[in-house]
Amino acid sequence: MAAKEGVGLGATIRAWRERLSPTSLGLPMTPGRRATGLRREELADRAGVSVDYVVRLEQGRATTPSVQVVASLAQALQLTSAEREHLYRMAGHVPPDLGPVPDSVPPGVHRVLNRLADVAVAVFAAHWQLLWWNPEWAALVGDPSLSPPKSRNFARERFPVGCAPVRIALWPVRVRDSAGSDLAIVSDLRRAAGRFPRDVRLAQLIQELLAGNETFARLWASGTVAAHREDRKTIEHPTAGPVQVDCDVLTDGDSELKIVILSAAPGTADTDRFRLATAPADIAVGSPATGT
Repeated sequence: MAAKEGVGLGATIRAWRERLSPTSLGLPMTPGRRATGLRREELADRAGVSVDYVVRLEQGRATTPSVQVVASLAQALQLTSAEREHLYRMAGHVPPDLGPVPDSVPPGVHRVLNRLADVAVAVFAAHWQLLWWNPEWAALVGDPSLSPPKSRNFARERFPVGCAPVRIALWPVRVRDSAGSDLAIVSDLRRAAGRFPRDVRLAQLIQELLAGNETFARLWASGTVAAHREDRKTIEHPTAGPVQVDCDVLTDGDSELKIVILSAAPGTADTDRFRLATAPADIAVGSPATGT
């Protein structure tokens, strides 16, 4: 059965083929050439497969190319990391292992974050290990550098194991939807486990929480896979009093870095409390050791 127009593996491969410029790949633009992108035979040659197989793929008559063919097609089509992952999943395969969880903040992201002076910002790795924070974050929730690196893990804070306290926030924080937030964190870790299946730190964290926290184990058993979404929190600041903030979580591409932004709604009393809480203080930008 032919693939629907614009839908499915075949249509996607064709779209990627047709967007490639032959000249950018060093192919001659012969007189009378009508194709604006790669011809099927050119893609077949670059991927090391037969032209007939490319035709069957694009027509939806071949839907389960091997891992080797998918890898060759991804290289021949010059796919981005996100597109390559999408191609693997459309073909019914698990994308290649991305290696360990990245635990550094790219310079470009650093530059952008350093310009966000009126919000509290922190960056977490895919396994919710705190990597970086700005002075406003430290002033609003408490300076994370006062806690050892291993204690700077948001999942460990929300799902405590044993008696040792794990604190990302030094002041009490009330979450509007704690059950939904808990499920989102568990879902995040499940998603990360699928993207970084060989990361030892991530595997150890999940096993630790499964063995030591009943709530985490119950939510993990639900099998939910999702991304962390926005939430609303109230921070009991020791000087400014209760500050209600919106918590938005942005994800940075393949690295799965989580950029957490806390901000108060403009024109409210919380904005004044936020400014009071984050007034300039002798707190440096955080760039801690990642710990585990």
